[in-house]
Amino acid sequence: MIGLENTTLLALAAAVIMASVHVCSPWLAFLDKTPRSIWLSIAGGISVAYVFVHLFPELARLQEEHFGQTGIDAFLYLFAVVGLVGYYGLEQLAKHRGGGPDRKTPAAVFWLHLGSFAFYNMLIGYLLEEQARLEGAGGMALYAIAMAVHFVVNDRALYRHHGTLYLAPGRWILAVAAFAGWALGLVVEIDTKWIACCIALLAGSVTLNVIKEELPEEREARFWAFALGAATYAGLLVL
Repeated sequence: MIGLENTTLLALAAAVIMASVHVCSPWLAFLDKTPRSIWLSIAGGISVAYVFVHLFPELARLQEEHFGQTGIDAFLYLFAVVGLVGYYGLEQLAKHRGGGPDRKTPAAVFWLHLGSFAFYNMLIGYLLEEQARLEGAGGMALYAIAMAVHFVVNDRALYRHHGTLYLAPGRWILAVAAFAGWALGLVVEIDTKWIACCIALLAGSVTLNVIKEELPEEREARFWAFALGAATYAGLLVL
């Protein structure tokens, strides 16, 4: 069995890898092409499989254990809806008011969009330690892999919306946010009920942030690659 200290080191390594995705953003430009990169579609499938096969069943358990007396049978799922709707609204704002690789985004739109993803990354980083505590090193590793490849999907989407503004300072802020979230998890312990709400919020927002990249017709997404990523990771999760 892996001890607590070693689990913390594994979580640190995962946080560094997640942060490195954004740091390495300029070298990920080869993924920006049409038809959509096979690797991005596989990454999207992995992230969605993790949400539906792991996070939603976990929410069902947490709902029963901690919110069964609220009188609202789907209390936690309301937070998932908030995550999905909230990030959909931000996507529409960035799409219609944002810039692009060759156009400058209005400052207010950029900082609002970036701030929302900084919170998103911090939340994902914070939950590394929680996943290690609740599910051990193996569960944390599955979470870290799914979220790291999800960071790649988000990274390319943010570059598409904001171009050079994202490369500096945006990507550095997101990298620091992911690492800061992990560090915060070492020193601040949040009540399990709030952790459950955070997981629900994350589940909804991950679902939206993946699907919005796969559905637009002009992206010419690779269904088979998305399905392969989802099926492979779902298989790992149920073993």
